[in-house]
Amino acid sequence: MKKLLFAITTLFIFTNCSEKKTTYEDKIRLAQYKLNTQYADEEDSPLTKEDLKTFKTLDFFEINKNYRVEADFELTPNTPIFAMATTTERLPLYRKYGIARFSMNDQKIALSVYQSQDLFNSTEYENQLFLPFHDATNGNLSYGGGRYLDLEIPSNGSNIIIIDFNKAYNPYCAYNSKWSCPIVPAENTIPIEILAGVKAYGKHH
Repeated sequence: MKKLLFAITTLFIFTNCSEKKTTYEDKIRLAQYKLNTQYADEEDSPLTKEDLKTFKTLDFFEINKNYRVEADFELTPNTPIFAMATTTERLPLYRKYGIARFSMNDQKIALSVYQSQDLFNSTEYENQLFLPFHDATNGNLSYGGGRYLDLEIPSNGSNIIIIDFNKAYNPYCAYNSKWSCPIVPAENTIPIEILAGVKAYGKHH
C-alpha cells in the first residue's frame, strides 16, 4: 500500500513539475522524498522495528547547489580488485575505478571512487559507482562513520564526474547495528564540513 501511495505521489509531483520549470531544488526534494518513502516502508527500511513505528522523516541539511561539483575524473584502469573492510566480517569486492579531484572552500580535494564487483555484474547497476567519505561534520552534525554517495560512470568517455553532496546518505549502520557497512577508507577524508545531504539520525550518531 505504501508503495502504491509513493507511486501516486511521485506521479503527482512530476505532473506538477511538468506544468512549471523543474528547479534543482525540486529534483533534490524528490530524491529526499524517495529516500523517506523507502525508510518508511517496512520491507525496505534499514530502521529497527521500534524506530520504524515513529519514523516520519530523515533530517537533511539545507539544499545548497554549491555542494554539487563537477570534478575532474582520472580513471585507474589497472587497479586490482580488493576486499573492502566492513563493520562485520563480510568482505565485498571492489575496485578503485578512478580519482575525483575538485576544489571547495579553497581546499583541493581528491577522493577515490569505487566500483562494486557485485553491481558491475548487474545490468541495472553496471554504471553505478560508490563514493564513501568522511568530513568535518562526522560525529556531530552527521553520522560518525561517514556517509556514502552513489555516482554514475561519466557518459561518452567524459573526464568530468558529477558529485552532488546534497544526495549524500548514511550507511545503514547509522540506523541499525545489524547491518554490514563498508568502512570509509582513510584516504577519502574531506578536511572541511560538508553541510549537505542526510544529517545524523537521533540516538544512533
